[in-house]
Amino acid sequence: MKKLISILLTLVLIFSLAGCGVNVKEVKANVYGIAGPTGIGLANLMKDAKADGGSLDYNIQLAASNDEIVAKITNKEADIAAVATNLASTLYNKTNGGIKVLAVNTLGVLNVVAKGVEVKSIADLKGKTVYSTGQGANPEYILNKILEANNLKVGEDVKVEFVSQPAELVAKIVPAKEAVVIAPQPVATTITVQDKAAQIVINLNDEWNKISDKKLVMGCIIARSEYIEQNPEAIEAFLKDYEASIKAVSEDIDGTAAACEEFKIIPKAAVAKKAIPYCNIVFEDDGEMKTDLLAYLEFLFGANPKSIGGKLPADDFYYDR
Repeated sequence: MKKLISILLTLVLIFSLAGCGVNVKEVKANVYGIAGPTGIGLANLMKDAKADGGSLDYNIQLAASNDEIVAKITNKEADIAAVATNLASTLYNKTNGGIKVLAVNTLGVLNVVAKGVEVKSIADLKGKTVYSTGQGANPEYILNKILEANNLKVGEDVKVEFVSQPAELVAKIVPAKEAVVIAPQPVATTITVQDKAAQIVINLNDEWNKISDKKLVMGCIIARSEYIEQNPEAIEAFLKDYEASIKAVSEDIDGTAAACEEFKIIPKAAVAKKAIPYCNIVFEDDGEMKTDLLAYLEFLFGANPKSIGGKLPADDFYYDR
């Protein structure tokens, strides 16, 4: 009899706890992305959310700039955001641990585009002028490391001229008879669409993998630490939705490209369709995320501590599922 009563009490407790569960569909999630590769992983989730799908009450928007995302995270208008990994580290330091990285979403997105010049390898850049974006930021540090590993010195063997905006690279190569640029996606693909004589000749993600056993980790998804603490079930639900959204990128490129155009992540679906395979969209969480992201942040710190906010984030920067 006592055993039966014990079993009944256990069942009552289980069902009562289940009844107290959070209905995550009622949890509001203000999610922000930015145009380009870092935002591609959100495209299919944005499509689902528009149709009132997804596990949470999603409000997903694109920000006009990184500065806008920083402001919205700081003001608690954004709960979750897709950002560059160096910006995530900077935000963590700026907010004293106010954000965590939930997952890595993008690896290397830089490409060498050449027109009227034969470039088949990094060695072929010797003696050439290369136009690039990102002076004092990730593209410069990545390019420098790759050139150095191939025994090429910037300024001596390869002249690098920086432009202020990626779009300016189009103006450098399209009117020219001969030119070489280092362009992020989708700008690299846009160049080849506008000018059939220009071709993507080297994927710098591949070149990085030749010289490093750690991945080039350029994009991630973050959340405010306070939001995570208040909504642990919602965060887990989001990560399942987000992983499915990223999985659909490779499984349905046409549909993802159409969503990228619809939500202005990439202006044209035709460009998005060609660019997506070069964008290295991934979903990495837990230990794999920490290993790869920490190694990349250590590289950036070595190049310029200011690029990640002055110091390496502590262990609580990485969300542990």
